[in-house]
Amino acid sequence: MRKSLLAVAALSALTGGASAGFSAKKEPAPVRAVGEPVNCVNIRSIRSTNIVDNSTIDFKMAGGKTYRNSLPYSCPSLKSEDRFSYRTSLSQLCNVDIVRVLHDYGGQLHEGAGCGLGKFQPVEKISSAK
Repeated sequence: MRKSLLAVAALSALTGGASAGFSAKKEPAPVRAVGEPVNCVNIRSIRSTNIVDNSTIDFKMAGGKTYRNSLPYSCPSLKSEDRFSYRTSLSQLCNVDIVRVLHDYGGQLHEGAGCGLGKFQPVEKISSAK
């Protein structure tokens, strides 16, 4: 249970849920796939996340690599809430795991919709020619 609560707090902070100072978010840069998708990523290597839309999450990893996770189904309120939690007993987050949208009700976070993850596709930003 303690590990689950830590995951909720950590990912809430990573996704911006704990920081009220950011109001305008830039649209994510276009990306292209580089390499084969993987089933899992190491939780300790996740440095931040960017929720692109209700069915896409970018995981920025230590070392500069980014993995895009395209959820098999749209996850209600994921983008508008801009935060999620997960529970796992492993040291990895995998395509069989479920993330839960976190809603802020009266200053307290509550879990909402549960949404399955897809595979983690390594991606890189496409440079825009100027």
